Amino acid sequence: MAINVLVVDDSVPVRRTIRNLFNAMDDFEVCGEAENGREGIQKAEQLRPDLIILDLSMPVMNGLDAARVLHRILPAVPMILFSGHGGILREEEAKSVGISALVSKDDAVGTLVGKARSLVHLE
Repeated sequence: MAINVLVVDDSVPVRRTIRNLFNAMDDFEVCGEAENGREGIQKAEQLRPDLIILDLSMPVMNGLDAARVLHRILPAVPMILFSGHGGILREEEAKSVGISALVSKDDAVGTLVGKARSLVHLE
């Protein structure tokens, strides 16, 4: 059974890239997408994903604020903050709001997949 992933990012090309990357694997499937934190929370409540990938900087509600809410309503679901602004955020701050891992958009996409697999215990 595939691991369901929710992708929350305001960039259509980034969402498309992540969707194509994860859907190309047998063990993952993107179950939904959202373009801001508030929409991400609504989709997470509806879809109950196994993993959430969040951008940091988004309109309406940023990734940190969304993570606080998501961690409260879905405490067992791991979240990866996948951001181009990784240097701004300390790991302790991210963990304090429920983020399980930080991955920079500058890293190879394999890093994102590796973190995802480690969080859902596939590796």
